[in-house]
Order: sequence, then structure tokens, then C-alpha cells
Amino acid sequence: MTEFVHKPVMLEETLEGLNLRPGLIYIDATAGGAGHSREIAARIHPDGRLIAIDADPVAIAAATKNLEPYSKTVTIVRGNYTDLSRILQDLNIEKITGGILFDLGASYYQLTSEERGFSFSKESFLDMRFDPNNPITAYDIVNTWSESDLVRIFSEYGEERYSKRIAKSILEKRKDNRISTTTELANIVKLAVPAFKSKIHPATRVFQAIRIAVNNELQNFENTMKEVIPLLAIDARIAVISFHSLEDRLVKNLFKYYSSNCRCLPHQLICECESGQIEILTKKPITATTEEIRGNPPSRSAKLRIAKKISGVE
Repeated sequence: MTEFVHKPVMLEETLEGLNLRPGLIYIDATAGGAGHSREIAARIHPDGRLIAIDADPVAIAAATKNLEPYSKTVTIVRGNYTDLSRILQDLNIEKITGGILFDLGASYYQLTSEERGFSFSKESFLDMRFDPNNPITAYDIVNTWSESDLVRIFSEYGEERYSKRIAKSILEKRKDNRISTTTELANIVKLAVPAFKSKIHPATRVFQAIRIAVNNELQNFENTMKEVIPLLAIDARIAVISFHSLEDRLVKNLFKYYSSNCRCLPHQLICECESGQIEILTKKPITATTEEIRGNPPSRSAKLRIAKKISGVE
């Protein structure tokens, strides 16, 4: 099995954005191998508290090992951040007093592991699940979803211009045999689209779209934000790292929504909204430095947005 390796992106910028302070509670909602968590724990040790959450059992094993020096400060939870309210309730935590971090998308380990089926660079079963308990795999989507549903996710989640051609090719191929591996799917996509020179493989957007659909990534984050905002204490920070335009656009719009003073529907004559609940601290997203990109190429696409809780029922 591939060792869990994932270099944290924009580490110092993230730690600064979280405004780490002693004695407060911080959440790493997507802990992975604990790249960010380890540094958070080190800086709030020994009187702060960090809750590190991840759904991937391999990530949990790596995080447990990496966070062992701070075991008195850290609580590690295997679970999905969509269950954040329940997780905090089980830990008798009413408010996130310090801040919360979301590092969205797949880790380097998940993208490169032969066992996980996220990448077409090596032949593997079409899986793509962050959480192995998830009942839906990429195999299920590719082999059972309708043409219209495939077109929809390729268009919406992959922004793929040849969505209809690719979906039609998939349905034609699966009439004869099930499509089982990453390389099979990648070749189908490659043959379905016009040949042109590009730095990225023609199946990249399709694989992204399927991964997002398998893990319900965008909807899960949007739903979780509705729960997180009320759980933040005044002055607590929320930091979100995204890796593609769909994620960043969603984060930007959610931050704008929760910072707005008015969220009334157009037909409402009287505004009944509360004041904005958060203050956006990053007018534009923070991006990785040239030096970081040189040493950690995946950071090239990363964008960090930060906000602070300013009002709400305490």
C-alpha cells in the first residue's frame, strides 16, 4: 500500500489566517496526514485543543502517528466533516472558539495511490472514494448512470465541453462489457474527443467530475457551511483551501452570502435578515508563492480564503 504523503499547501499563510491563540479550540475538518494539524497542534500546545477529522482510515493512521507528540492537545476523529455538529456534541464542545480549517479536494496520497482509483496514470479499479464506507464508487457511476446524468456531471463538475460525446461513448462501450479500470475509462474519453495539443490529459476533467460526484463534495461543503457558521464563537476564524474553480467559486459565494446584511428573496417587501455573520478577511484569495510552487507543484492551483465570525447568537 502506498505511504500516505501529503505536503501541506500554504502552511504559514493558513496558520496566520487562523490567528492561532492559546487556550482555544481549533478544528481541522480535513486532516489528511496531519500536515496542517501538526503545526496547529505545535503552536497551541499545551493548553489549546485541536480536533482533527478525516473519513479516510489511511489518513487517520498517518495523522495519529504524526500527532503523537501532541496527544494531550489533539483529539483525532475518523468521520466526515458533514457530521461536524454530532462530532462536537459527542465531545461536549458547544463552540469552536479558535477556528476551523477545510483543505478541500483529494490528497497527493489519494491521487497517486494505485488502490484508490483516482488517477489514470496507473491502472486500478474505478473507486475514487474518500471514505471506503461510501456505498457509491466511480465504477457504479460509469456503469449505471444514465447518459443525461453523465452529461450533467461532466458539464457541471468537470466543465467539459465534449460532455455529450464522452457520455455517449461510455454508454456504447458498456453495452458489451463493464468499464472497470481507470485506464479503460481514460482511453474511452481520449478517443471520444478531438485530438489537440494540451498539457493536461483529455480525461482529467471527466475524472474530476466523477470524483466530485462520488464524494458529493460540493453539496457536502455547502451543507456543512450552514452548520459551521452558528458553531463559530465571535472572532473565530474559518479558512478554506480550494484547488479548482468550482470549489473556489462556491467558497467565494458562500462567504459573500454569510457576510451579507440582506438575504431576502426579491419579492419580500420588508427585510427580516440579521446582520452579516462573518467578515471576509481576504478580498482576493491568497495563492502560493513562486518558491512554494517550485517545491510543491500541486500548490499552483490552490486558493486560500479566510473569514472571521462577527455576529450571531452566542
